[in-house]
Amino acid sequence: MSDTPSQPADSPEPATPEAPPRPWADVQPEHFKMLRLAPLPTDRSTGARPLRFVQFGYAERHNKEQSLLRLSISLPGQQVRKEQNQLDIWLDHTTQLASISPERGVLVEPLNRGIGRFLMAQGAQWVQKKWSRYRFESFDLPTKDALHEDMRLRRDHCLRTQGFDVIYEDALHRKARIEAGLAADLYNTWNSEKIQFVEILEAAQMLQQAEQNLQEQELKLREKDEKISKFKREDTGLRFTITCLVAFAVFQAALLIWIATHR
Repeated sequence: MSDTPSQPADSPEPATPEAPPRPWADVQPEHFKMLRLAPLPTDRSTGARPLRFVQFGYAERHNKEQSLLRLSISLPGQQVRKEQNQLDIWLDHTTQLASISPERGVLVEPLNRGIGRFLMAQGAQWVQKKWSRYRFESFDLPTKDALHEDMRLRRDHCLRTQGFDVIYEDALHRKARIEAGLAADLYNTWNSEKIQFVEILEAAQMLQQAEQNLQEQELKLREKDEKISKFKREDTGLRFTITCLVAFAVFQAALLIWIATHR
């Protein structure tokens, strides 16, 4: 009989070791550029889409095993959640695989302005420079994006125009995934009618033009104020003259009545 104690039937199985956490969790964007979000017609789903200027930031990290590109969009005067407007591209140099984080999809604000496509295009450009033969991992798309038909169609259009293959696993178009593909097969362009880079000199010229327009408007307002003041002075003079004439007419009438009654 063995002296080795038997393991209880209900004892938990040894836990599977978790994958080590990825490095560079606290990396923040280090390089910045200005973007112009062109004014677009009001959308029935997302509302008004006025002219806006936002900040595009990015940072890179590399070691022998992995590389990271972190992209973000900052909105001046508007606070967004930590997971919004951020896209990470991870490269595993050992397996030559590329992956996207967050896997649930890029949450963008404002909606329907081309930000999602722009971020994916920037990520594709980065991968294609040196690692075009790497393959993007397939992953499931979140079902919440398919609850509304407009949202689902917009998401699928955005992904397919960048070269990703969206596959549905059910007839209701709820369960979808992105099939793996080569980085070289992705499209690294975006809708330039919606988003444009603004260079420093161009931004300075825009500010100078805006300042000039303000000065011209101030001059026009000053001229209008002077005309209004002139009209007010003339109006005051006319009112005084009319008052005097009315008083004189009343006096004349009273005098005539007095003369007529005292003859």
